[in-house]
Amino acid sequence: MEEKKLRKYAELIARSGLNIMPGQEVIVRTAPEQLDFLEMVVEECYKAGASKVSVEWRYDPLTRLGIRYQNPETLGRVEVWEKVQLSECVKKLPANVYLDSDDPDGLSGIDSEKWAEAQQMRYGIRKRYLDKMENKYQWCVAAVPGKKWAEKVFPGIPSEEAVEKLWEAILKCGRADGEDPIGAWKEHNENLARRCAWLNSLKLRRLVYKSESTGTDFSVGLMPQMRFMGGADALETPEGIANGIFFNANIPSEEVFTTPMKGDAEGVLVATRPLSYRGVLIENFSIRFKNGKVSEVHAEKNEETLRIMVSMDKGASMLGECALVPYHSPIRDSGILFYNTLLDENASCHMALGDGYSSCLEDASSYTPAQARKLGVNQSMIHEDFMIGSPDLSVTGIKEDGTEVAIFVNGDWAD
Repeated sequence: MEEKKLRKYAELIARSGLNIMPGQEVIVRTAPEQLDFLEMVVEECYKAGASKVSVEWRYDPLTRLGIRYQNPETLGRVEVWEKVQLSECVKKLPANVYLDSDDPDGLSGIDSEKWAEAQQMRYGIRKRYLDKMENKYQWCVAAVPGKKWAEKVFPGIPSEEAVEKLWEAILKCGRADGEDPIGAWKEHNENLARRCAWLNSLKLRRLVYKSESTGTDFSVGLMPQMRFMGGADALETPEGIANGIFFNANIPSEEVFTTPMKGDAEGVLVATRPLSYRGVLIENFSIRFKNGKVSEVHAEKNEETLRIMVSMDKGASMLGECALVPYHSPIRDSGILFYNTLLDENASCHMALGDGYSSCLEDASSYTPAQARKLGVNQSMIHEDFMIGSPDLSVTGIKEDGTEVAIFVNGDWAD
């Protein structure tokens, strides 16, 4: 891939993705893939004003070894140095970059129950720190090709060619292949903001989803205090969101989303794309809700992993996000199945099981995490998006007085 294009992508991540403030520290979390691009990202963060940029590594083969050989207590332990590090993050609120290049099958075949138990133990400790940072720092997840990932998306061709094709697709889908990616994102954010303003003006209290082709037939409640969001997010200040720091949490992002009412969901959702959950690919699955919670799941591949996912904690069986994405998005129109949630979720309307976004509340900064949960924002250690979009999907909004409003017709925006 041309260095010029990669440099513009790195700049987009630092300036539009994070919008780094002068003197702010940055943490880049990445696998040891595309080290030349990592160097560009770090440099662009410094050029954007970062005072210090640190790199934290993750690598599936080493994670597999840890799961295999460590006992559950060791695997789930949060070390003293990790607690100190988390305490420093609470104080300094560094911006966080997640360069996503994971192998979709990177953790297939592991002891899923052991891994789940360890994650539950770690979350119980880490949560006290994460709550203190909620809605107070910028973060950005951006895709970077990994060799195994590229081979999964483009099988049967040499690895180098597959990586190059994946680079091309990532940059195009992320609106980063032109001469001015930052300008393109400014225009894109403005379009998403107009969608949000229209939806928020409707004061919706319910969304109803139907698709004859897939079998989706579902209804979910919305909180009176909720708002739809999309594109550039903002760290809300006591003076209001207009004074906040705007950033793009996902590159790419085509969604307009909100957090539904905890425990108010009925019907069946049928997935239209696979879900890669912690390195295990769940395929051809459906989830049924009753009285607000998952009542049954079915999957042609890795159903047991899906069952473990929805039982990670009390909130894992309830919804934390409803996202609207037109069927004809740049990612869908690429014709590529990425086996990666960051990209695939932006090709399709989707839902997320687990943790909700308190930032979707009006005047979000006026609520503590506990108060947001009391209003109906779901709490969980997971937040897992799964795709339900289809060419005939309809989404109908129901207002407080019972009036119905067409939101999506035949998979795309009704207006």
